[in-house]
Amino acid sequence: MSPHVQRIHSDERLPAEVDVVIVGGGVLGSTAAYYLAKRGLSVALLEKGHVACEQSSRNWGWCRQQNRDRRELPLSVLSMRLWDELTRDINRDLGFRRCGLVYATHDEAVLAGWEKWREVAREYDVDTRVLSRAEVAERVPEARDKWVGGTYSERDGKAEPALAAPAIAEGARALGATIHQECAARSLDVANGRIAGVHTEKGYIRTSAVLCAAGAWSSRFLRPLGISFPQASIRQTALRSTPTINIGEAVSTPYCTITRRLDGSYTLAISGKANLEITPQAIRYSREFMPQFLRRLKNVRLGVGQSFVSGPDSMPALLTNDDRIFEQNRVLDPPPLKWLVGQVVESVRKTFPQLGEIKIDSAWGGFVDCTPDAVPVVSQVDGVKGLVLAAGCSGHGFGLGPGLGYLAAELVVNDTPCVDPTPFRLSRLIDGSKLDISAI
Repeated sequence: MSPHVQRIHSDERLPAEVDVVIVGGGVLGSTAAYYLAKRGLSVALLEKGHVACEQSSRNWGWCRQQNRDRRELPLSVLSMRLWDELTRDINRDLGFRRCGLVYATHDEAVLAGWEKWREVAREYDVDTRVLSRAEVAERVPEARDKWVGGTYSERDGKAEPALAAPAIAEGARALGATIHQECAARSLDVANGRIAGVHTEKGYIRTSAVLCAAGAWSSRFLRPLGISFPQASIRQTALRSTPTINIGEAVSTPYCTITRRLDGSYTLAISGKANLEITPQAIRYSREFMPQFLRRLKNVRLGVGQSFVSGPDSMPALLTNDDRIFEQNRVLDPPPLKWLVGQVVESVRKTFPQLGEIKIDSAWGGFVDCTPDAVPVVSQVDGVKGLVLAAGCSGHGFGLGPGLGYLAAELVVNDTPCVDPTPFRLSRLIDGSKLDISAI
């Protein structure tokens, strides 16, 4: 069952021409639409399903700076500021709260890593502190283990995945952008190495600039142009409880992670537990992803599922250039992994005895689109003037969404970037550069 996303209406008329077309109505695409419209540009936001129907509504909702990869930290610092500003300027509740994030561990090596990360935090003026065993035990029960310590960032927090992207998209519409749902972008029209327009299932839009923010579909969308984007999808599972007692806002332990929602329910998950499904696209990019796969094998199960025959990583997606494939897959909505649902419930009950009688309202699956080094791509695309790619968020995209969208908007208009975009360039994945996977 997919999460209950706040639905918004679509604009009926497809514009004949706009300054920018955005392909993908997740949090990144919606935020980029907002910032481009704020600059006075005409923007059409295209979504083959409905806004936030895929991973932007299926994540935990964490918005954090703490324990980030150094390469992402400038964007995460920016994003936290932008979450505040978006809430104020759009005047809608995105569910964003600086409630603080707590991590607990029983592993001395993990604790040492958090201690070391504080050096990075100080460089970017990020407020985080390592908790003693006694301090973390005050926040997280020691029902299963004796914690050796933890870490806590008071200024980090969460937002509501079911609310955020739709509200931001509405903010973009208020500034003049148009939103077109159930309107798949079929292909890009490129003339003399430049973007000339976009073919959609509802007609043609002339434009000189396109932002591809299509999440797990991005690699397949760009492939007919001869653009290689190494991308793999990890199938994850999350649950939602019914409203229950408050035992903490956002807590991560080695056994499970809990996030309290506005209605008093909890999003429940186990960090790192997932399925790596063997698909034609995964095989195609196996060399690029092998170092990451080997590091994750202890937590990730291998298997073959429906994604081999349908979806962005499937055989039809790899072997054909059928431009109807996107509208034939309105919403990528995999069922939750049954083996993982049971583990999550059991882990939550054992780790948080106060939730022993917790009741589950729903469970869902999702595909997290990853890059070989687990760092997003936000990049102008060499060889196609006017094309920007922003995808491969590797499970970090929701909290980073405002910063990613802001940076993508700057790249679209060739403005001076707010942060150094070098770590996010597409070319690092395809030019033989040595990739840093130390933070995976």
